[in-house]
Amino acid sequence: MGWISRAAALALAATAPLQIAMASGQPTPWGLGFQDSVTPIKHEIVWFHNALLLPITTVITLFVLGLLLYVIMRFNAAKNPTPSRTAHNTAIEIAWTAIPIVILVVIAIPSFRLLYKQDRAVNPEFTVKVTGRQWYWQVEYPDHGGFIFDSYMKERADLKAGEPWLLEVDNRLVVPVGAPVRVIVAGADVMHSFFVPSLGVQVYSVPGRLNETWFQVEKEGVFYGQCNQICGIKHAYMPIAVEAVSKEKFTQWVDAAKKKFAAESAVPVAIAAAPAN
Repeated sequence: MGWISRAAALALAATAPLQIAMASGQPTPWGLGFQDSVTPIKHEIVWFHNALLLPITTVITLFVLGLLLYVIMRFNAAKNPTPSRTAHNTAIEIAWTAIPIVILVVIAIPSFRLLYKQDRAVNPEFTVKVTGRQWYWQVEYPDHGGFIFDSYMKERADLKAGEPWLLEVDNRLVVPVGAPVRVIVAGADVMHSFFVPSLGVQVYSVPGRLNETWFQVEKEGVFYGQCNQICGIKHAYMPIAVEAVSKEKFTQWVDAAKKKFAAESAVPVAIAAAPAN
């Protein structure tokens, strides 16, 4: 049995980097399944898929495959030279109508419940407004003085060690751990999508309309997403980075952000002299 234990150790060592990357809230080469969930909504999404949809889909697929094999073997021309002329079978017709209805009801009840929970935040601590633009995200904290900043993808030459290319941004959306955060999503030009897989968040930013979602991050870390709505020539270059920190660090970040982004937005305006009469 020694070779089995050595093989298991090698497999564990090989998958360790994969597990670390998955836990960091970003996609992984050859990754399988969902990114690690860090919000209550994402936990329910994973349960809905793994415990309900996947078993139902597997059973249906195996049943249809078995039925096809049975028909091929039982009703081929060699074994059934005189085909039946049966046109109706009441029991089978009732079954193939009623059973799919029951399956859809079983899927629909938890699905509607989950959609309802995703739609509105219950007693959020504060609100963040995110606006999709061509091709970057603009973030506003109306409950913390209303400061605004733009979040652009970092160029490859500007990345620090450990920062993923095409996912890291210059200004992250920062939230405190454990706080329910309402996110208002707007669109300034065309449709974009605010999509962060590990948070269980996906909502479209539509011009002329405000959409709403929420999340409550359970642990510190950086969680990446991207616009997955084909929005134009730089669609692939407007990532999202959400950083969850402790409440103390969040308070410090807000104080620093107010000064930083207020200073960046203070653009001097030249006043033209009034023409002489």
